[in-house]
Amino acid sequence: MNTIPTSGHLVVVRDSFARKLLELARQALVADHVIPYLGPGLLRLSSAEPPVPCTPEAVAAALTTRAPAPSKIRTNMWSVAQFIEQRRHRRTLQAWMADIFAGPTAPTLLHNWLAKLPLSLIVDSWYEGTMRAALAEAGRTDVAEIQGVTRANEIRDLWTRTYDLFGTELEPGAATKTVLYAPHGSIRPAANFLIADSDYVEALTEIDIQTPIPDVVKERRIHRGFFFVGCRFNDQMLRTYARQIMKRSEGPRYAIMDGQTLTRNEARFLAASGITVIDMPASEAVAQLAGSAS
Repeated sequence: MNTIPTSGHLVVVRDSFARKLLELARQALVADHVIPYLGPGLLRLSSAEPPVPCTPEAVAAALTTRAPAPSKIRTNMWSVAQFIEQRRHRRTLQAWMADIFAGPTAPTLLHNWLAKLPLSLIVDSWYEGTMRAALAEAGRTDVAEIQGVTRANEIRDLWTRTYDLFGTELEPGAATKTVLYAPHGSIRPAANFLIADSDYVEALTEIDIQTPIPDVVKERRIHRGFFFVGCRFNDQMLRTYARQIMKRSEGPRYAIMDGQTLTRNEARFLAASGITVIDMPASEAVAQLAGSAS
């Protein structure tokens, strides 16, 4: 096993070891023993130039073209969104986000493969709704999507809203085979976005005691691990949410990532969270997972 030494004992596997571990991860996914945690990096698998932004920095840039933000915050998505909300109103921010993420995104091989598995829980950490589209295209009728919502628009003590794949809002706790959890919201069906700093003030205050996380997510993660793909953790917000979503999960935990480009904070987070890095190109990993590798 190839490892890179760090004070947190981060394990990174490469080459034949990576392929063997990925096969174990594939078997765990098929058996519903690990939970897919999908990030925006997957968008690059279907297009060299995705129709929607696939990093927080790209969202910040798209928002800044509509309302120039101060240079010191210009690359920070959450701060730029807060700047716009304070000066242009929440409705403007929401309308611009809906416009930025309006472009249709094609499900990747991985999305389509996951859509056919009887998974108990899938986490989609980006806004574009590709996993939702793949589940709908697969004809799944046993799926509920739970989306994080901003409390700026709520008068009730509400952290999430639940929908079926046709866009109909469901009562919280609806019993379904698969729960698709979008903790930061999604463009479809109702353009729910947690995006500005103010959206996260209460959430980050409460998240350590798990209040914003739906009960069904907490229940279904207990005896399962997590499989991260398309994710980076180079921002504290991303690390905080991932840490709290996988809290008290049994494991194992894997991540498809480029081990050579990890930041120091990412390496510390991965090591502290017990996440083994499978260091191989995402396209190669996806081909092996979906059974189409040569």
